[in-house]
Amino acid sequence: MNSAGIEVNMKNMNTMKFTGTVLKNLFSKPATRPYPEQPREYPDRTRGHVEIDIDTCVLCGLCSRKCPTGAITVDRAGKTWEIQRFGCIQCGCCVEVCPKKCLSMKQTYTQPGDVKKTESFLKTNMPDPVVKPVVKPAAPAADAYASKPAAQANAAPVNTAQANSATVNTAQANAAPAANASEAQGKA
Repeated sequence: MNSAGIEVNMKNMNTMKFTGTVLKNLFSKPATRPYPEQPREYPDRTRGHVEIDIDTCVLCGLCSRKCPTGAITVDRAGKTWEIQRFGCIQCGCCVEVCPKKCLSMKQTYTQPGDVKKTESFLKTNMPDPVVKPVVKPAAPAADAYASKPAAQANAAPVNTAQANSATVNTAQANAAPAANASEAQGKA
């Protein structure tokens, strides 16, 4: 056999292998799903996208601080909770840290789009924040300093009284010689 005969024989063999694959695929079930008509059923632990129950949320902001990509923004003053869906990596950190458990991971994925958009949720049942007056606590050193003058103030009247009596005694001593001098002038 020459090389041309071998090539023809190889082409026939490859055609026969391919024909078997075609017949198998023609009469078997398709390998893919008809996606739009039959949606996929996801396993239980699939992380799809973050959902929020805004009525339960207290806008504490722990989810936004824990988010590694910064996709979540909480504005307590504006009473809004926002998420950038295409910035979220579906890690679930925000769901784990939420104290009110108002965040959850749904098993469906974010719908594709040509524009990155931010979903914003407005909390309507939250009361306005109460402004409390600022009370500055006294420093511990100031309390110790304040107690010393009070103790000295209690002792001060005693010292003042002693000083006043000393002044009176000095005045009497000064007045006595003056009186003696005036008596002496009167006799002369």
